Amino acid sequence: MADDTPPLPPLRDVIRRHGLAARKALGQNFLLDLNLTRRIARSAAPLSECNVVEIGPGPGGLTRALLLEGAHRVVAIERDERCLPALAELATAFPGRLEIVPGDALAIDPADLVPAPRKIVANLPYNVATPLLIDWLPRIADFVDFTLMFQKEVAGRLVAAPGSRDYGRLSVLTQWLATVERLFDIAPRAFVPPPKVTSTVVRLTPRPAPQASCDQTVLERVTAAAFGQRRKMLRQSLKSLGDAAALLRIANVEPTARAETLTVVEFCALARALAAKAS
Repeated sequence: MADDTPPLPPLRDVIRRHGLAARKALGQNFLLDLNLTRRIARSAAPLSECNVVEIGPGPGGLTRALLLEGAHRVVAIERDERCLPALAELATAFPGRLEIVPGDALAIDPADLVPAPRKIVANLPYNVATPLLIDWLPRIADFVDFTLMFQKEVAGRLVAAPGSRDYGRLSVLTQWLATVERLFDIAPRAFVPPPKVTSTVVRLTPRPAPQASCDQTVLERVTAAAFGQRRKMLRQSLKSLGDAAALLRIANVEPTARAETLTVVEFCALARALAAKAS
């Protein structure tokens, strides 16, 4: 820790002083162990040359870790107004380096908050983690990378390969645009209150270009149809999109295949075929 680091009160004292009991409705589980929060921050390094956006800082555990690990600037989006005074104290302790944005992260484009280069580092609230990621994908190239905490089962879907049980729509949409690396797990007992599931920190790095060309909206339609009936052959599950046989023929995909066996590139071929038929 640098000599000029300001003295910071224990997070438990901050929570007690501001009455910040975690709220289930907001998906709150506070991570108070500074060793773990700093491990997450170090996983997002280098931080000194980027603007960092954090989602749902709560009482500021990860926020202070990011600042202590040298983040040049942190912009934290917080929906819970009860947390704002505690975060304001942290901003005072690190003058000019922390900005608090009150509001719902689902309604805010993080790329609009800070100039490039930018990163997102967050212990995402469980109840909005997947919708947030889906919202960020269209502008993923605007970020250097993402270091995010999900439920372990969601992280498993992010990294899943074709043919595995966890491979699904989220796997395809994410891996189409990014490489995904599972970093480490965090046990429930590390949180207050402890969740019922293990959490996993992952890093997403945007690809220089998507794995294959296609329109994201069309790809979302194709994957939704295919994995919506994942036990059925594609000639059946894709009927909601129109002439499934013609679609599969154009994309050169076997009609007897099932969704979990297709690669990202093959899903992109189906998306291009669907777009071509609609034009």
